[in-house]
Amino acid sequence: MHNDLVQIGKRGFYDVAINPALDLFAEIKRLKKEKNAVLLAHYYHDADIQDIADYIGDSLGLARQAEKTDADMIVFAGVHFMAETAKILNPTKKVVIPDLKAGCSLSDSCPPPLFKRFKEAHPDHIVISYINCSAGIKALSDVIVTSSNAQFIVESFPKEQKIIFAPDKNLGAYINKVTGRNMLLWDGACMVHEIFSMEKIARLKTRHPEAKMIAHPECEDPVLKLADFIGSTTQLLKFTETDPGNAYIVATETGILHQMMKNSPQKTFIPAPPHNACACNDCPHMKLNTLDKLYLCMEYEQPEILMDEELRLAARKPIERMLELSKTIG
Repeated sequence: MHNDLVQIGKRGFYDVAINPALDLFAEIKRLKKEKNAVLLAHYYHDADIQDIADYIGDSLGLARQAEKTDADMIVFAGVHFMAETAKILNPTKKVVIPDLKAGCSLSDSCPPPLFKRFKEAHPDHIVISYINCSAGIKALSDVIVTSSNAQFIVESFPKEQKIIFAPDKNLGAYINKVTGRNMLLWDGACMVHEIFSMEKIARLKTRHPEAKMIAHPECEDPVLKLADFIGSTTQLLKFTETDPGNAYIVATETGILHQMMKNSPQKTFIPAPPHNACACNDCPHMKLNTLDKLYLCMEYEQPEILMDEELRLAARKPIERMLELSKTIG
């Protein structure tokens, strides 16, 4: 343990002094090698974390990486449900997360006890749940989906099959629209994707008539109606790489702009603004993960994700079904 670190916290939380001269990038690389650790990070993180990660991706890509890793320790720079998913798929591996308080407004909008009663009130429905949910909701589900594969998986079921879709009502409504289904939707939503300002976006489109509007399907319908392209985080990134356009208004969390600018430096990317005083839309939960916390969690191997085995096994089944169904998706 380094002399410039002093542990005075409990339960995986640390209040420490880090020598400002410490090269955190070098230290994280050292720890990855020494501990045979793999660092997984979501696109919504700060640029520094994205640049040091072994793999960056959306929820589907991260789930696939977590399933196949041979590392001894999985360091998940993401929110709590993502690290939970890694633990569900890797019970014998240590899974740590930089900040245990990094939750998710969408996951929080669907408490398992309330959803269990909702499910019991509709016994003739199967449950398809978006991966942005707790292990408790996964355990109550028949199959998990991500924004990348939701349409494909929903369409794999017969049209007469009754479906409950949880927890994101906006993604569910979008899937209903593009598939012609009538899934029963749980009333949950992501705070990041619900606060875009239509008025500010309209002004942006007026100022930048050449810019194409691209949006994540977690956005509300009025925003999606303005979009030239709708897709998952990875699909949005790929679209900007292959589309002949040169400017884009991006309606999702701003972390993805880092990869867009890296992959297409000649193009212009404009974050769609929220209806508050901010110029761009950041997820406050994702942004709890910092380079300092990432280093500390690797050094101390805390906070660690632990899970009841019965819950883990129940939550694993619908994830495995998703991964099996998704094998034909690139």
